[in-house]
Amino acid sequence: MQSSYSSSTSLDEKSKSSARNPISVRLYKVLGTNYDDPAIREALETVSELYKAPESTTKGKAVEREVKSLAEEDEASMFDLEPKLGGRHALTSSGTAARARKNLRRDAELKLAQGSRQFVRAFQQVDKHLDVLQEHIDAMHVRCDEAQEQLRSTNEACRSLLERAGGLRATRHAVNEQQMAVDAFLSHFALTGEESDLLQSRDIQIDSTFLRAMQKAERIIADSSVLMSGQDGPTKAGVEIIAATSRQVEEGYDKLARWCSLEFRQFVRDALLEVTPLMIEAVRWLRKKPELLSEALSVLSQTRQSTLLNAFMDALTRGGPGGLPRPIEMHAHDPLRYVGDMLAWVHQTIAGEREFLEGLFGVKGERRMVGSVRKFEDSEEEEWIQELMDNSLEKLRYPLKVRVRQTVRSQESCIASYRVANLLMFYNLTMRRTVGEKAGLSETLNEITDEAYKVFMDTVEAQARSLARTILPDDQDAQPPISLLDHTQVLRELMNVYKSSFMGDESQNDLREGFRPILDVMVDAAINMCLSVSDARATQKGDWDGDVFVMNCLTHLLSVVRPYTFAEYKASELQNDIDARAELLITDHFDTILRDTSLSKCISICNAQSSSDSNPDTEPREPLSHIGAMQPQELVLALRAFASWLTSPDVVHPPRLAPLLDRRLAERVHRAALRALVGAYEQLCTEVRRPENRYEAANTILGAQRPFGSLPALRQILGIEEDG
Repeated sequence: MQSSYSSSTSLDEKSKSSARNPISVRLYKVLGTNYDDPAIREALETVSELYKAPESTTKGKAVEREVKSLAEEDEASMFDLEPKLGGRHALTSSGTAARARKNLRRDAELKLAQGSRQFVRAFQQVDKHLDVLQEHIDAMHVRCDEAQEQLRSTNEACRSLLERAGGLRATRHAVNEQQMAVDAFLSHFALTGEESDLLQSRDIQIDSTFLRAMQKAERIIADSSVLMSGQDGPTKAGVEIIAATSRQVEEGYDKLARWCSLEFRQFVRDALLEVTPLMIEAVRWLRKKPELLSEALSVLSQTRQSTLLNAFMDALTRGGPGGLPRPIEMHAHDPLRYVGDMLAWVHQTIAGEREFLEGLFGVKGERRMVGSVRKFEDSEEEEWIQELMDNSLEKLRYPLKVRVRQTVRSQESCIASYRVANLLMFYNLTMRRTVGEKAGLSETLNEITDEAYKVFMDTVEAQARSLARTILPDDQDAQPPISLLDHTQVLRELMNVYKSSFMGDESQNDLREGFRPILDVMVDAAINMCLSVSDARATQKGDWDGDVFVMNCLTHLLSVVRPYTFAEYKASELQNDIDARAELLITDHFDTILRDTSLSKCISICNAQSSSDSNPDTEPREPLSHIGAMQPQELVLALRAFASWLTSPDVVHPPRLAPLLDRRLAERVHRAALRALVGAYEQLCTEVRRPENRYEAANTILGAQRPFGSLPALRQILGIEEDG
């Protein structure tokens, strides 16, 4: 242990002494250097390449062996470094390493000089090649100069030729411009041979080529005005062009008019036709010549008159193709359908005819609802259309008028007459909105419509006179008679027909005034009949029966007219009359109740006494207890009879009001009479309790019988509430 301690002590001392040695410090620094840096490794590899000798030399092999032996050494700890450093030192101390350390700068400069010499040799080769290239370039320059000389001589030779060619080209261009000007003038101010043949040919055949030729001729005439306004006056060319072209245009217009006339004569097969775009264009051209267009349209008007008349007669007697639809006259037994079918056919024909004419004149039809007012524009096209439509429908007026008039005059029923008259009014208004107010067909429809309404009003007045002559049997009750029910049923049917004829754009005042004459005649006739019958019944059965009869008739009339808004004024009149008569019924019913309750005389005495009390000029009155039915014995009997009446069913269901049709009215009359009865009983009780009337034990008299002098008890018995 002592020896080991001494050895370790000596080793530490040695390492301390080595640390103070500069060579050792440098070695430790070299050995501690890290060679993993890429820059250091690259530098070392460059130096290695510099001193790398060929493998064939002995010196190079020795250096290689030293390097390999150094690489094969293991990395050891710091304690094993000294022996290996001695071996490596031995290696570096060899000749190659020593030479490398000594001559590194010189060897590097020699290496650089060697590389420079290699570059110089390479540049010498390049310089030789550049000399050869320069010789070739010089030779090319010589040849280019020769070529330029030849080109200059060639240019000099061709210049004169080019100048001559340019002059010829300019001359040709001027000639071409003159030729183009002539061609343009001829094409603009002259028709081609083919176009002239189209305008002047006797063959009446119109197509789009003909119309283009016409358009060109019109343009030539318009443009020729320039040739007529020169400083020296009209030119000869302008005069000749206008004269020739105008003659051709006139011949073209004549040809157009003849073609349109021939085409219009073809419109005889169908009642409704469509026009072709070519015909629309032809009519547009003819509008520039109104006299020619008028001649062509007169042919169209005559053709359409005959066509529509024949079509109407076929629809009346023969029907459609194959018998469908069936002939209109097969429904002559049904006046409404017969007249409606004829007017519907005419209306459809009018619509188709207007559509045809609008297409013919190129007028775009407006979109409008059926029956709405057509807005007639103030234009030449609209004038032509209305005139042609009026002429086309001229021959339809007479057969339509004859048949409708015959149907109207043959009607005996006022409902049928009114339906036909309303139908005529509807179509009259619709067609006026289609063909205008001044059209001949509108005048015809106005005439037959007025006649239909006159026939209808005659039937209404005849029915009113017949109703006024109604005589009821003696056993007729207070209900409305059969004649009145039939009359009001006719009135209800008439109002339904009138309501169904609304167009939708009428004001409330127009609706009311439109039916007022009919309503006044029908309702007033019914009221007059009821009043005359009521007077006769009052003579036979009393006033009450006559009043109830009138109330029932008025109530029935009110129930008939009330649902219709245009009859509100008449319903108000009837309601006011019913209310006034109801007040009379209330008074009469109250008097009857007083008689039934035996209080009539008592209430009369009380009323008379109250009147005398209110008059200061009268003498002091006698006490009520001393007057007739108000004496205590008589009053007790009257109150006993009143109490007996309160227990009878007449309090709830009075038989006198049972004949009234309106149960609410009967309830109203009875309730009002019962309230008046309560007021009379209150007056009676008040008078009995007054001291000046000298009743002994007044409360005993009143309290002996129901309602015991109590108004609430009486109201409870009668089933009425106290007035607020």
